[in-house]
Amino acid sequence: MGNFVANEGLSIFVILVWLGINAFLFVHFYMAFLVERWFYTRVLLGHALSWARAPAACLNFNCMLILLPVCRNLLSLFRGTIQYCSRTAARQLDRNLTFHKLVAYMIAFHTAVHIVAHLFNFEYFMDAQLNRNSSLLTFVLSEIGTGDNASFLNPIRTNETNPTIVMFTTIAGLTGVAITLALILIITSSMEVIRRSYFEVFWYTHHLFVIFFIGLVFHGYGRIVRGQTPASLQSNDPELCADRFEDWGKNETNCAVPAFAGNPPMTWKWVVGPMILYVCERLVRIYRSHQKVVITKVVMHPSKTLELQMKKKGFRMEVGQYVFIQCPSVSRLEWHPFTLTSAPEEDFFTAHIRIVGDWTQALYEACGGDKNETQEAWKLPKVAIDGPFGTASEDVFRYEVVMLVGAGIGVTPFASILKSVWYKRIQNNQDVFTKKIYFYWLCPETQAFEWFADLLQSLEGQMIERDMSDFLSYNIYLTRWKETEECESSLSVKSTPTPHTYVLTKSTLWSLVRRLISVFIMRQRMTRLLGLNRRLFMENPTGTTSSTISQQNTPGDRLNFYFSMQ
Repeated sequence: MGNFVANEGLSIFVILVWLGINAFLFVHFYMAFLVERWFYTRVLLGHALSWARAPAACLNFNCMLILLPVCRNLLSLFRGTIQYCSRTAARQLDRNLTFHKLVAYMIAFHTAVHIVAHLFNFEYFMDAQLNRNSSLLTFVLSEIGTGDNASFLNPIRTNETNPTIVMFTTIAGLTGVAITLALILIITSSMEVIRRSYFEVFWYTHHLFVIFFIGLVFHGYGRIVRGQTPASLQSNDPELCADRFEDWGKNETNCAVPAFAGNPPMTWKWVVGPMILYVCERLVRIYRSHQKVVITKVVMHPSKTLELQMKKKGFRMEVGQYVFIQCPSVSRLEWHPFTLTSAPEEDFFTAHIRIVGDWTQALYEACGGDKNETQEAWKLPKVAIDGPFGTASEDVFRYEVVMLVGAGIGVTPFASILKSVWYKRIQNNQDVFTKKIYFYWLCPETQAFEWFADLLQSLEGQMIERDMSDFLSYNIYLTRWKETEECESSLSVKSTPTPHTYVLTKSTLWSLVRRLISVFIMRQRMTRLLGLNRRLFMENPTGTTSSTISQQNTPGDRLNFYFSMQ
């Protein structure tokens, strides 16, 4: 429980504060429209008025937040500042996309409530115009402002129209439709299955946020929701005059015809700050994208993993950081994130790119991956780099014992860590407290091992030479392999009535033998492929891993876990 609070306590606190502010804004603005000024508006709309305005306030707050988690340069600045005070607080910034998604879901929720409430409001406005009975207060209120008088209450000015026409002929209606359509496209295209399979769809539809924010800023300029003006409250007190509406405006009464006005637009005050910050963020990205990047080496690994070795003037990185890569010859608009696999001590930086989609396939072909001959340097495509950006791996050297767990291509951050920690160890860097590293890598198939084998083999050889073979302990788990490689994966066993006695038929025995030979051959082949002395496990890791580590370390050792998955 103590570890959970230490690791997740700040995150939970931030989420609770965020939810608390949303709840406060909702309740506050719900009650704010129950006051005297909005009495006549509630006569027409009832509580649907408050149900429309309360989520609107929450939308302003969340739309203010939605852009901040994607200001990568701003987060990097904060991370460097906060890290001197608290590493736990700095690590929260690495959950920026998670918070971005939570805010987006909250925006979607409040948008739905806001839309449903306004659908009822428009129906109530229309009913007040259609029910033309002068003995009804709703009709009298709807008739106020007929002609040149601008102090109307009912935005539907005639009974010869319908809510649909009003929706597409007013500022609030048009911008509301644009906002809603943009939000639907953005959220649906952000689903995991679409984002991974059709990244371009996700990328392009996400830029509809420009339309979303433009519509959001202008949405309130129509001032459709109107309340009684402060001056009118002095001459028409709703508590005294609501039941005497037939005598409004007569000299012998103290009840003048009420005047109405909408609140001034407030949304721009909430979002203008984040919008300016985001514009500055994009300007920094544009500046970085125009800095020259030179591809010095391209390696095509057999497992369809492309390794790019690059140089850029003034480029500085830390372990586990990532960059965004753009290839103009493939797409001028798309930027894709890739973890750096080089160490800060090297005079170049590298990225390993798994070929899994249209963009990576096009980059693979542009670099000559589909050709047998060596690609000339001048034929290599131009690339632009934005970054690097920090991750939680930057403080790995502050712990005495480190456990690294990678799954599939998610192992890439650990390539940088393993290289850098070894450089620092052989240079006797006094700022490195790491005494032991446990590295566990889970891969689904044999091809995923190949590109990382050279690094592990090099480190293993250097550790043996310097008599430091216990510094790095690693295990590789092959969690799945092809049926053609494993031959027969099942064993049919027939049991007799005698307990604990089994009869093996001749075919079953041969199946067992083939199974054992298949596993043995697979282990030998992978060991030769990797050239490593550690064991290759053809199974899923069990729960004994953590207990083994605990037994090997003293109680005073500081153990930190890093998990990476793709």
